[in-house]
Amino acid sequence: MPAPAAVGHRIVHSGPHLTGHALIDTPVRALLADVADLAPLHVTPALRVVDAARELLPDVPHVACFDTVFHKDLPAQARTYAVPERWRAEYGLRRYGFHGLSYSWALQRTAQALGRPVDNLQVVLVHLGGGCSACAVRNGHSVDTTMGLTPLEGLVMSRRSGSLDPGALLWLQRRHGLSTAELDDTLHRHSGLLGLSGTSGDTRDLVRARAEGDAAAALALATFTLSCRRGIASMAASLDRLDALVFTGEIGEDQPEVREEICSALTVLGVRGGLLVPELEDLMREGLRRIDQAVRSVPVLVVATGEIQQIAAETRRLLGVADRTR
Repeated sequence: MPAPAAVGHRIVHSGPHLTGHALIDTPVRALLADVADLAPLHVTPALRVVDAARELLPDVPHVACFDTVFHKDLPAQARTYAVPERWRAEYGLRRYGFHGLSYSWALQRTAQALGRPVDNLQVVLVHLGGGCSACAVRNGHSVDTTMGLTPLEGLVMSRRSGSLDPGALLWLQRRHGLSTAELDDTLHRHSGLLGLSGTSGDTRDLVRARAEGDAAAALALATFTLSCRRGIASMAASLDRLDALVFTGEIGEDQPEVREEICSALTVLGVRGGLLVPELEDLMREGLRRIDQAVRSVPVLVVATGEIQQIAAETRRLLGVADRTR
């Protein structure tokens, strides 16, 4: 391999002070450390990689590519929590949104597949993987998304709970004496599909277990797909029309049972089931597939996850290097 000219790093959370992808220097590194507790599963280990890479490759630029940048212009009503002004102004409580690198890639591929410009598309993008979220895009811009201040809010995920009644957390603390550390560990690592099934956070395992009569696996999948439908429908409420529903992420691209169960129950949005099931090798090679086949239904697409390619593109763009990969 040739010597690298630059290194691009995926950093999930930019915090309040960085609104664009950024060259990592000492001040930026300090800002990233300051927001690590907003995405502890992601930012802390990512910074260890940043430090190791900067030490091993000190003479090339290192660029932080943020998942939050895609959502930086969320409308005020979409990014604002209904809490006192002091919490919003002094503590910085607001919705950031995540999976932005994945959404950036999927949006461009969707526009190409439909033969329409990005700035004339209204779509719901759904990233389903270890973390799960949905996003409403209007004319090239994120206008709503299910994740919030942290990547814990929103859809049910592999091991993360997704949205939970905040009153339930207060009750668990008051009535049952659960500490902040216990809540943090349980909600991030032992909830979601794993918590529901008691056996696995992997939808492939759960689909097989359900077929063998495992009631807990069946409940986990039913709860997960309902959560996804709720998220998609809530995102569609921020659009004037639905030009396409797009799946990406490991589950989104490689779990046809999940896609089918989501879409077959979204007829209220003009989405239909009976989806095509592309071979994963073909999808990986071609990068995307349109999988709907009902007449006059909303287009449903699967886009192979492209976060790595998007990081490369954003790194080149920041450094003013021509991108010849697209």
